[in-house]
Amino acid sequence: MDRERHYMQLPNSEQLNIAGLSRIFDNKSECYKLFWFQAVLSHVCRGKTEITFEELIDEMIADAWYMVTEYHLNLGPRDTLEKAVNYISSVTVMLPSVKKQEILDWLKNCQDPAVLRFKRDLTLNVPFRLQAPFLNGFKTDSWKCGSGELAFRINQQERLIYYFDTFSGLNTVIRVVPEWAEYLKENQEILRGWIQYNMILYLQRRNPSVPGISDKLYPPQERKLEKVKKYWKLLSELAPVHEIYGESLLTPDNISIDHFVPWSYVAHDEFWNLHPTTKNINSSKSNHLPAWDLYFPRFAEIEYQSYRMIWEYEQVQDAFRKCAREHLNNPEIEHRLYRQGLDAVKFKEQLQDVIYPVYLSAKTCGFSSWKFSQD
Repeated sequence: MDRERHYMQLPNSEQLNIAGLSRIFDNKSECYKLFWFQAVLSHVCRGKTEITFEELIDEMIADAWYMVTEYHLNLGPRDTLEKAVNYISSVTVMLPSVKKQEILDWLKNCQDPAVLRFKRDLTLNVPFRLQAPFLNGFKTDSWKCGSGELAFRINQQERLIYYFDTFSGLNTVIRVVPEWAEYLKENQEILRGWIQYNMILYLQRRNPSVPGISDKLYPPQERKLEKVKKYWKLLSELAPVHEIYGESLLTPDNISIDHFVPWSYVAHDEFWNLHPTTKNINSSKSNHLPAWDLYFPRFAEIEYQSYRMIWEYEQVQDAFRKCAREHLNNPEIEHRLYRQGLDAVKFKEQLQDVIYPVYLSAKTCGFSSWKFSQD
């Protein structure tokens, strides 16, 4: 518990109640808060600040799909989210590895009374309880009222992440405060890692005999990195490329893509966190953090080599653009790191500004440091 609380040091803001945010996952006996906040974050990062209950519940179901249908992870003692996933799996032909958008499309058009009942049940508590650390003067009796009245009471509070508009069952809308929306987007990488970390801790407690929980949350990622692998293969054909751990020369035949900050923490494949190494070294590194002082300078150097070649070779720029469509999802970071005209010093400073807070958060939550050994 001490390590959990120590980790809950999120990026500060003078305007916002970050202390309240850091406690939203305290005292959770079920998984709903984790999936609800993750859904809110996903929608905000896609540019939406007015979101219906149903849109958020659909996102929760889609996010839980793989871990429940493929590995039958237990989400809680009487978990409605798990029951909803299992029911939908039983009445459809969707596979565990189905794309998330297909699940969302199915849910959007579904009129199955049982599914709608699951959705309504999932809205009974979590939309209100998530913000409990923000609520002043709320006592046990304050929660004992209907959902509409509860939404009204919560709306009287100040400095919340979101407020309730047009309260109407699954069509109820939450309105994310603009300052909070900006904070969530600016710090999305750290927040996703924070959610992932808390999700893993929660699921480990619920599934004590299941090894490798972090590898069972989402479908395997390697095939999604094919464009990135092709990109680095192209670079290795145009100029010498040395991987950062053993400093060996890479060839198109021995390239494997590594997440500098482990995927099991960040749960994304953003381009600025990816670099080439060999399969053996990638396997050896596993879910460890590279020793920062030793490896970040090398990482920054190979990333700057990539950046220079984007603007020197038309075929590299074309390959980069193909990668960017899938692996650069934050326009601000794309502008900071990949706009034309950056010198080596400026590029490396910008890269450090982007990646070090994420690295530090992973380190704080217990990811161990690693150095490559030839043995």
